[in-house]
Amino acid sequence: MNKTRSRLIEMLHDSSAPMSGPTLATRLNISRAAIWKHIEALRDAGFEIDSGPDGYYVASVTGYNGPAITFGLEASYRIEYADQYESTNDRARELAKMGTTDDVAVVADAQTGGRGRLDRQWSSPSGGIWVSLLLHPHCSPAELPVYTFAAAVAVVRAVQQCGIDVNIKWPNDVLLSRDTPGINPSDGRKIAGILTETAGEADQVSWLIVGIGLNANVDSTALPPEATSLQSVIGAVDRRALLQRLLNSFAELTNPIDLDNIIDAWRTHSTTLNQRVRITTPRETIEGVAVDIQTPGALIVQTNNGIKTIHAGDCEHLRSTEK
Repeated sequence: MNKTRSRLIEMLHDSSAPMSGPTLATRLNISRAAIWKHIEALRDAGFEIDSGPDGYYVASVTGYNGPAITFGLEASYRIEYADQYESTNDRARELAKMGTTDDVAVVADAQTGGRGRLDRQWSSPSGGIWVSLLLHPHCSPAELPVYTFAAAVAVVRAVQQCGIDVNIKWPNDVLLSRDTPGINPSDGRKIAGILTETAGEADQVSWLIVGIGLNANVDSTALPPEATSLQSVIGAVDRRALLQRLLNSFAELTNPIDLDNIIDAWRTHSTTLNQRVRITTPRETIEGVAVDIQTPGALIVQTNNGIKTIHAGDCEHLRSTEK
């Protein structure tokens, strides 16, 4: 969106009353005919701009694009949007290597090469929320895992406002609650995953990317068997509003970063704690009961051979009869 159009939509958003064409033209130093052209362009971008005797005002926003996501967003992220990226994480990494110093949320309607942990393919059709946050945190590399936990908590808080309950599975998955109406225990319940990447020195972080994939308005048949979508459970959701809630919640949790608050919130929403689990790491397989989480994100597991502290691995929840 060009600067004039951006300023126009900001003025309409910030005003408590409709603004007339002459007033907008004077403040933007352009003609009334140019104002009308910009208004029409904004309408094409999904802004429902009505006009009355007193002037123009935004009645609603139906679009899902950069200007629409930016409009009314409280978090101070610059939005970079495209209908399609191969990967929003890849694009965020490009921006980081170009020397971008501001915090950016890279958003796509669809990804052609989305991926999850261990470079696994992540199905990313049109209709989901695919966003990667490029951040420049002032913290040590050892503290970075807490950003993954903050992202999971932010997803939970945003989705719960849609009226359904979700939980966090260690380390980076968000699942529908087993009590969700219409969901059988054997159905796929994964609705979101998080992938973080970073670069820096041993004691300094240059940049951090927090990639979030949330199955919003996606047909469940387009997803792997273990996954489902919000649309499959409650129908289509307002992606713009959902993404804004997610970004606002993440910003609240991380600006400034509060390790203890994030870990406590993660515990509240965890479906892993007090579960019997099997954790697969590159070196070993560990089974036991997940008893706690340790800052900045290690899982504490009580095994038959004592306590194990696990910093990374694939987690499987076991039924009480499984051994």
